[in-house]
Amino acid sequence: MKKVKVTLTRSVIGKSKKQKATVLALGLRKTNHSVEKEATPQVMGMINKVKHLVQYEEI
Repeated sequence: MKKVKVTLTRSVIGKSKKQKATVLALGLRKTNHSVEKEATPQVMGMINKVKHLVQYEEI
């Protein structure tokens, strides 16, 4: 499986509860915090929902 490095680039302040929950489910806590995840369809869908808040790159 491919891996993806996801970084929270924008704050979740003022965003909807669903977007905050998605960011938290990805394991992101603070701005500029990064995590590595498997590039499963579920994770890629979560990234797509909050793509305006995160930055990602394939590893």
